[in-house]
Amino acid sequence: MGTGRKGSGIAPLGARVPKAINFSSEIVVADNSGAQIARVISVRGYHGVKGRQPRCGIGDIVKIVVKKGSPDTKSKVYDAVIVRQKKAFRRANGMHVMFEDNACVIIKDLKKFEPLGTIIKGPIPKEVANRFQNIGRIASVII
Repeated sequence: MGTGRKGSGIAPLGARVPKAINFSSEIVVADNSGAQIARVISVRGYHGVKGRQPRCGIGDIVKIVVKKGSPDTKSKVYDAVIVRQKKAFRRANGMHVMFEDNACVIIKDLKKFEPLGTIIKGPIPKEVANRFQNIGRIASVII
């Protein structure tokens, strides 16, 4: 039901999440790390078919490059977690959830998934807060 990876320490989401964000999509950075707009350059754990571009959805770990933001973060490559997507996804209880934008949170440590910023602007789904507890702690709204 989820996309938990064996041996990676990541729990499954418990929701059917469509992979709605394409490779090289520009998404909003939802934390106060100094970055504003980022481009997805790879998806962690993606195993696809030759010629198919990787896609990602809520709860996936991606590599991003910052396109717009403060000068110390611009043009730098970071790891990030997708926390919002426009495409609706279905929870285990049958409810459909969708957001106004596609957004991510930059993380500084891939082992502990600690966010680079100190606050997250806007809501995040409870599936992401359960999978990444450090992100859930600093979120302002959990839906």
